[in-house]
Amino acid sequence: MIGSNAASFAQGAFNSANTREARLTPLAPLAVKRSTVGRMNKHDAGFTLVELMIVMAIIGVLAVIAVPSYISAIRHAKEAVLKEDLHILRDAIDSYTMDKQKAPQSLDDLIQDGYLKSIPEDPMTHSKDTWVTKTSDAMYSLDQTDPGIDDVNSGSDETPPDGGQPYNTW
Repeated sequence: MIGSNAASFAQGAFNSANTREARLTPLAPLAVKRSTVGRMNKHDAGFTLVELMIVMAIIGVLAVIAVPSYISAIRHAKEAVLKEDLHILRDAIDSYTMDKQKAPQSLDDLIQDGYLKSIPEDPMTHSKDTWVTKTSDAMYSLDQTDPGIDDVNSGSDETPPDGGQPYNTW
C-alpha cells in the first residue's frame, strides 16, 4: 500500500510538472519573438537574386519548348475543322442536288430547306461569309434541271506552313 501511495505521489508530481511546462510553453516563443523584432536572420531573408534568375531561366526554357508545340496544335485543329466543314458542306450540296433535282443557288438554300442548321464558320478566316462557292453549268444527274453551286472552298489565301496546297484549294 505504501508503495502504491509513493507511486501515485510520484505520478501526480510528474503530471503537475507537465502541466506547469504546458502553461509556460506558449509564452516562451513570444519572448523569443519580441527579442528578435527588427533583426533579420539569414533564414528570414527570402530568395536570392541568383535563385530567382534560375527559376526565370527554367520558365523561359519551358516556354520556348511549349509555345511552338501549342501553335502547331492550334493549326492542326483548324485544319481538321476546315476539312470536316468542307465535307459537311459538300455532302449537303450533293444531297440537295439529288433531292431537288437542281443545284442550290446559294449556301442559304441549304439552310432554308433543312440540309444545314447554319453555315459553319470558316476556321481560317473566322467568318461565315468568306466561303467561296463554285458554280458550274454541268449537270450531275439526268434528272437535274438547273445548274448551281457544285463545290465550296475556304476563303483563306494562306498556305500551310509545311508547304502543300493553299487552304482555298482544299
